[in-house]
Amino acid sequence: MGPAAGLVALLAVLALRAGDPSGAAARGDTFSALTSVARALAPERRLLGLLRRYLRGEEARLRDLTRFYDKVLSLHEDSATPVSNPLLAFTLIKRLQSDWRNVVHSLEASENIRALKDGYEKVEQDLPAFEDVEGAARALMRLQDVYMLNVKGLARGVFQRVAGSAVTDLYSPRRLFSLTADDCFQVGKVAYDMGDYYHAIPWLEEAVSLFRGSYGEWKTEDEASLEDALDHLAFAYFQAGNVSCALSLSREFLLYSPDNKRMARNVLKYEKLLAESPNQVVAEAVIQRPNVPHLQTRDTYEGLCQTLGSQPIHYQIPSLYCSYETNSSPYLLLQPIRKEVIHLEPYVVLYHDFVSDMEAQKIRGLAEPWLQRSVVASGEKQLPVEYRISKSAWLKDTVDPLLVNLDHRIGALTGLDVQPPYAEYLQVVNYGIGGHYEPHFDHATSPTSPLYRMKSGNRVATFMIYANIDAME
Repeated sequence: MGPAAGLVALLAVLALRAGDPSGAAARGDTFSALTSVARALAPERRLLGLLRRYLRGEEARLRDLTRFYDKVLSLHEDSATPVSNPLLAFTLIKRLQSDWRNVVHSLEASENIRALKDGYEKVEQDLPAFEDVEGAARALMRLQDVYMLNVKGLARGVFQRVAGSAVTDLYSPRRLFSLTADDCFQVGKVAYDMGDYYHAIPWLEEAVSLFRGSYGEWKTEDEASLEDALDHLAFAYFQAGNVSCALSLSREFLLYSPDNKRMARNVLKYEKLLAESPNQVVAEAVIQRPNVPHLQTRDTYEGLCQTLGSQPIHYQIPSLYCSYETNSSPYLLLQPIRKEVIHLEPYVVLYHDFVSDMEAQKIRGLAEPWLQRSVVASGEKQLPVEYRISKSAWLKDTVDPLLVNLDHRIGALTGLDVQPPYAEYLQVVNYGIGGHYEPHFDHATSPTSPLYRMKSGNRVATFMIYANIDAME
């Protein structure tokens, strides 16, 4: 075994793994890779076409109904028209016996909606599953935590960190996209269903606020209502120990739904609890953020995420420097690698523009059909886990000459043999909404790991390439 035993090349954005690429598009896993999210646009475009045809059919039908309405209304507004007129009498009887029935039970209406439903059912298998909604909601909560984002800001479409009176914009999307009350409710409900009231309460609070502002304006696409949001928020506050808020929200719920016996019983229960413990009236819930048992270094991990771009520059630490690197390799003589030393202990080096935009796009195209949910070793098994959200694929260098050139470049720079069996194939990873891989060892730490059964043995080095594909488009 050569000195490069266990070298693994990781392109941390995109691309082979033997198997059927159709498995990569399995429903219930759309949220774990942005390429999968992008693919979801295609079925929605088909649905938009179906809805457009449905609207045109309904517009024609409504124009016809308006004509019928105007005709009948004109007869009622003409008080001089005697019902003794046999023709009027006949048409009145016919309308009441036949015309109105045809209007109410219009076949055209049924045919219009049937066509829309049939079209929806044809693309339904390509649509994200409920598990994707849950995964995407958890991703928003993860971003909220890691970057200390303000929920009200997120609902308005802005990514802001609020610390005391200081407000910092962390990301400025090209187009602001705000969330609806129902959107906020669904995020809050995912947390609520997990018993995570730390996250549920701010999202449900925002849902309640937005629902209040639009109360009475029912939206066809909404699944929830103000009553639903009040119901969940009241119980979340109760579970968090704030009985006073739970009581106030429950009473508000009864204003809109006074016949709800369950909520009436809750009000009596909360009133009794407050009467027995008056100090609860002014008590505020102090809700602890749920612990992450598999991540003991969470504060350090998130602190690093929040200080992106804050590494010292040359004039602050003169021993940090930039240079052109050839590693005495003829392969790099005419096109040396741009090297930046960004940390001394531990020694951390960044190589700029190691792959070109064209190469990154090509690797993305090669990998995309084979992307599958990333897994981690758990004894003898490979399992998807919550602390690794991405899809990945393995690319052999026989797939395209570009990968051979990339292997030569890595070998020239590192001095390591990157050919199998001394190294693994190129692993390409595409991160999804809030995608991440929490701190971990890249080498195997358990003797039962499948890595020990590979000819290459355990990993000794990892070469990572980061590419922001969206920035190229």
